[in-house]
Amino acid sequence: MGDCYQIIKKKILNSKINLAVVGLGYVGLPLALLFGKKFKTIGIDTSLSKIKRLRRFIDDAEQCSKKEFQIARKTKFTNSYKSLYKADIIIVCLPTPIDQKKIPDLKILKNASKQLAKYLKKDSIVVYESTVYPGLTDEVCRPILEKYSKLKWKKDFFIGYSPERVNPNDKVHTIENISKIVSGDTNQVATLLKILYSKIIKKKIFVATSIKVAEAAKVIENTQRDINIALMNELSIICHKLNINTKEVIDAASTKWNFLKFYPGLVGGHCIGVDPYYLTFKSKKIGYSPKIISSGRKLNDHMVDYLYKKIMSLSKDFRNFLFLGATFKENCNDVRNSQNAKLIHRFIKKNINISVYDPYLVKKRIYKFDNFTLKTRDISEINDKYDAVILLVPHKKILNKIDFFLKKIKPNGYLFDIKSRVKLNKKHLFNTWAL
Repeated sequence: MGDCYQIIKKKILNSKINLAVVGLGYVGLPLALLFGKKFKTIGIDTSLSKIKRLRRFIDDAEQCSKKEFQIARKTKFTNSYKSLYKADIIIVCLPTPIDQKKIPDLKILKNASKQLAKYLKKDSIVVYESTVYPGLTDEVCRPILEKYSKLKWKKDFFIGYSPERVNPNDKVHTIENISKIVSGDTNQVATLLKILYSKIIKKKIFVATSIKVAEAAKVIENTQRDINIALMNELSIICHKLNINTKEVIDAASTKWNFLKFYPGLVGGHCIGVDPYYLTFKSKKIGYSPKIISSGRKLNDHMVDYLYKKIMSLSKDFRNFLFLGATFKENCNDVRNSQNAKLIHRFIKKNINISVYDPYLVKKRIYKFDNFTLKTRDISEINDKYDAVILLVPHKKILNKIDFFLKKIKPNGYLFDIKSRVKLNKKHLFNTWAL
C-alpha cells in the first residue's frame, strides 16, 4: 500500500477517516450508527422512503432506538452513491439471497459494486460484509470494481472482507459485543481493518489469513447450525414414531458435558436457510457434491410439509385455526424466507377458517411473499373459539399472554406447541402436540 497505509492509519487513529456503509438493513444500519459515534459516516440505501424514515430516527426493523440515532451524530443518510467520492473506506452490507432454484442470487451485490465503483476514489478500501461463498469477493466483486472504476486493484484501491454476525433483535449479541473477523487483500489492509473495527467493537478482532478463509468461516457458521437443527428434526421424527417426547430426550442428553443442545424447528430467515446453498453451489463448481450439507438442507426444507401433514392428520375435522407467529424467528418482525408463513399458507389453500396473529407484524396488513399473501389480525379480533391453536413462533409477547390464547381452544381441540414452549401446570380440556 505504500504511503497509503500510514495515511489511512493516521486518519483512523485521529478519527478523521471518512466512512460509507452501503445497505441499511439489519446489518448496515446498526453498523453505520456505531461508526457514526466516532467517524464521519455516510449511510447509503437506494430506497428514498427508507432514507426519509431514517432521517426521522425510524428503523423499520425496530433494532435501533431513537437514542442510538441521536448518539450517532456523525452519521448522515442518503440514497445517492455520489456521496462515496469522499469515502476512504466503503463497507458493503447487502443481502445475498438465493433464487427459486436455490442458486445464489448476486444481482443486488453486483449492481451495488458497479454503482459504487463509479465513485471509488484512489487509495480507498472496499470491505464486503455480505455472506458469500469462498472466493466470491475476488472472483465476482473485485473485477466489477476494476472495470467500472477504471482503477487498478492493489495499486489504486484495495479490498477486504469482514463477515457480519448480526442476530436480528438480539439485545445481548449486538455488533459491539461479539468477536469480529477481518481480512484483507494485503496484510496491511487487514491490519487497518482490525484498527478500524476495534474502535467500535469491545470483543476480540480476529484477523483471518486471507479473504477466502474469512468467507469460508462465515458460511460454515450457519451451515453448522443448519446441520445440527436438521439432526434434531430427524430425531423428532424418529421420537414420534417411538412415542416418546423429543424435548425430554434432548434435555436428558444435554446433561452430558459435550452434548450440543439444539432443538427441532422450521429453519428460515436470511442466513441459516440460505448460506448452506452458497457453500453447496461453490463446492459443486469445483467438482464435489456435498453429502451432509445437502441432506441437512433437504430435510429442513421438508419440515414444512411434515408439520402440515402431521397437524392435518390430528385435526381432520377441524375448521377453525389460530396461528400464533408468522415471522422467521422469535422476537423480530423479519418475514424473509419465513417457513412459518409458508406453513400457514398450506392451510389457507385448504379453504378453512384461518386467523393469524403476530405482535411484531402490522395489524390487518397484507404481507406479500414469493407466491402468496398473508393477512394478520389484531388481538381484539381474536374472539372466537378455535379447534386448534398453532404456536409457531414463541415470541415473548405471545408467551406473556398465553393464557388468553389457551382459553380460545375448544374442548377436545388441540394446542400445537411446535417448539415446546408452553408450560401447562393445570388440567386442560384440549390435546397437545409438539415437534
